[in-house]
Amino acid sequence: MHTETMANREELGIIRGARAGDADCQLALGKLYLFGGAGLPLNLPTALHWLGRAARQEREEAWRLIGSHIPFDVARHALPEVLRWYQLASQAGVAPAAQVLAQLTQLHAPPPPAAPARLLADTSGDEQRLPACQAAAPCGDHSLTPEQYAGLEQLWRQDHAAFVRQARMLLRLQAEEADPGLHQCRELAAVSGDRNAQLALGLWFARMDGDGKRQNHGIAAANFKKAIRWLTQAGEQGLADAWYALSRIYLKPEFSQRCVAEAQSYLERAAEMGHCAAQLECGMYAWRNRRTDEHSDVRAAYWLQKAAAQGCAEAETALARVAATPTESSWMASLVTCLTRELLESQPLLAARLELAALFGLSRAEALLLDVKQADHGHCLVVDIRASYGRSKRRLVLLRTARERQALDRIVRLFEAIDSGPDGLEGNYRQRLYRLKTWLPDDLLAA
Repeated sequence: MHTETMANREELGIIRGARAGDADCQLALGKLYLFGGAGLPLNLPTALHWLGRAARQEREEAWRLIGSHIPFDVARHALPEVLRWYQLASQAGVAPAAQVLAQLTQLHAPPPPAAPARLLADTSGDEQRLPACQAAAPCGDHSLTPEQYAGLEQLWRQDHAAFVRQARMLLRLQAEEADPGLHQCRELAAVSGDRNAQLALGLWFARMDGDGKRQNHGIAAANFKKAIRWLTQAGEQGLADAWYALSRIYLKPEFSQRCVAEAQSYLERAAEMGHCAAQLECGMYAWRNRRTDEHSDVRAAYWLQKAAAQGCAEAETALARVAATPTESSWMASLVTCLTRELLESQPLLAARLELAALFGLSRAEALLLDVKQADHGHCLVVDIRASYGRSKRRLVLLRTARERQALDRIVRLFEAIDSGPDGLEGNYRQRLYRLKTWLPDDLLAA
């Protein structure tokens, strides 16, 4: 999502924590993008994204920074949520926030009271234009009565919140296919800013359901231009389902602006917001591309773990292929007994390698040769010693528990503090192996 390729190791740790939902990391990452970091560029929209996520978790410094440093031209694209951060900052006496708040409030002001039909009239002359209020909707069994429609118009003029509640009730009560009044009701709620109505209206214009499957709704032709308009508005108000629906539209052969790259972009936005099907698809897409990009399996594991955590059985099955569980040997099962206090004190790096082997099922060669700092990718461990041990194969090991994550963090910090390269404290493979043989019992060495 963001420019992170040049980030240093400390910044990568912050990025991982922010993606995992840690409020302090989100605040720290927002500040890095706000002022520019050693490896991250100054990027105000990205700073607003992360500071906003931290502010949602009640980090006061986050909304103060937004009010002090994010200008109107950036903030206007994050309406309406961003309004509350400027309101808090303005009330706290942050001078720049008050000025930006005034501009945002003027931009986001509701339209003046008017007949819903007049507001909804489309200048394109499309057949979906609503009739004038005086004509009202047909009075048949499957439509709004003139009294219902007049009541909605009165609520629109007097109380938008009450109008949205009433419109939602009518949406629940009336059947989709047979009810022209339902479509009118949905348009009224969508224009007033209700994101669920915007999503429903976008799907209706696209003639599809939330999974992208075609739904005729009694009319054969879809209007993708209008569908994109409403789905984008719903997505900008925080509905992951809307971004997922947009990704389905941009893959449709009948859509004149079909674009796989655009579809993937919307799919990733939905995945980042927690959409399970999008996470599964992102994971499978990355896994299929592993032959053209070796690190694609790391991204696949990341998204599949997210989907599996939401109970997706298909993601769990795919994870078994992405990161196969190693066959346990007697050496792995007995390693913990070798981690004596004497070993921990005299050979801390060797002890750390043995602990890694016990935790993640590493072979003896993997345990001794693994570049611990480079192997850690947050959600998984990339075990790749092919450069030093030609018979080995690159593989992933998933981090599934908090205990594993904490242990790996501790071990990585240990290796970061000490030069453990071939010419450093640990020496080369033969020296490490000799040191290992000095400590391990003969029966483990033969395993």
